[in-house]
Amino acid sequence: MMPGQRLQGCRSLHLNEDNGRFLLLAILILLYLLCGAAVFSAIERPSELQAHGRWNGTLLNFSETFNISLQDLNSFLREYEAAIAAGIRADALRPRWDFTGAFYFVGTVVSTIGFGMTTPVTVAGKVFLIFYGLLGCAATILFFNLFLERIITLLAVVMKAVRERRIRNSGLLPPGIHHDFSAYSLPGWKPSVYHVMLILGLSAITISCCASAMYTPVEGWAYLDSLYFCFVTFSTIGFGDFVSSQNGAYEYQSLYRLANFLFMLMGVCCIYSLFNVISIVIKQVLNWMLQKMSCLFCQRCNKANAFLGRRNAIRPGSRSRKGRFGRPPDSDGPCDSDTEGRRLSGEMISMKELTASNKVSLAIMQKQLSESANGYPRTVCSSSCHNGFSGGVGALGIMNNRLAETSNSR
Repeated sequence: MMPGQRLQGCRSLHLNEDNGRFLLLAILILLYLLCGAAVFSAIERPSELQAHGRWNGTLLNFSETFNISLQDLNSFLREYEAAIAAGIRADALRPRWDFTGAFYFVGTVVSTIGFGMTTPVTVAGKVFLIFYGLLGCAATILFFNLFLERIITLLAVVMKAVRERRIRNSGLLPPGIHHDFSAYSLPGWKPSVYHVMLILGLSAITISCCASAMYTPVEGWAYLDSLYFCFVTFSTIGFGDFVSSQNGAYEYQSLYRLANFLFMLMGVCCIYSLFNVISIVIKQVLNWMLQKMSCLFCQRCNKANAFLGRRNAIRPGSRSRKGRFGRPPDSDGPCDSDTEGRRLSGEMISMKELTASNKVSLAIMQKQLSESANGYPRTVCSSSCHNGFSGGVGALGIMNNRLAETSNSR
């Protein structure tokens, strides 16, 4: 590969930085899924086999005790499964489709939790759900983004006030600068993404622990099961194995359902914001990995170019396949006998060529210094050190505008 082709490869690596980040993230997610599948399979598969064995034994004993064939028994169980899907249980539960139950259902729809405990079974209900969920989910995502924007602004104001107070107490802030929420006294300052992630993480843990303390006595769950339900619900995963507020009656029922709604709203908003902050940290890790890969590739290019340069340099004892008079055998044009003669004879480069090369190097260096002072063009390896947080849409765009583009210096 020629030096120009290698340099072009380095430039193409920089130009396709977004594509490289996307491909690297896809590969890491695939590996993450494979590792997760292996771990869950190793943990849960033995329990599944034991449950199958116990259930088959129970069916066999029931069939022999009451003289019922397994075929009839399985048919009855399939009918019961259909009844469960329609909301009919052996234990008395609250009605699924009264106004309160329907409100709970539409809340799980627009928040994309989707427990699966309540689902429409009529054709009209399924068709209405498609259009209702399309508009409702879009509006709720917009609400989450607006909540994210305001919570980040609030955290920025609080963290900025703490930072200013710390600087003022240390005597580094001039006494003429006063705290102002509209025009802040620390221009260009933005909160660190790590500090915001820590605050949101602690907030999510606090909300989950408080909600679990409420669910444990009211629903009769273990505290760990309540924490598990909070994460599954707040992250909008919504498995449906644990669902709150499904019993027919509760003590202080109205107060409990209001608290349940508020905990879900705060938890989903907090976890949504935390996920977006973590996604920015993941993006920074991807940029760091791309930086290392890009710099390694550039170092190999530079070593290859240096090797080619040394191979073509004028060294004593070097030989060439050119003709006797300093030009290639297939060349038809004239040649510089002085320059080529020196190269063929193994002499050092002439002073004229040395001066010309120094002038070119000096011009390139002046241009690079000027561009570095103005701060707009970037080289290949230095650009890879940039965090790549510019741009973005939706929640990432909000986070990029309000958080610091965290660098190694922070």
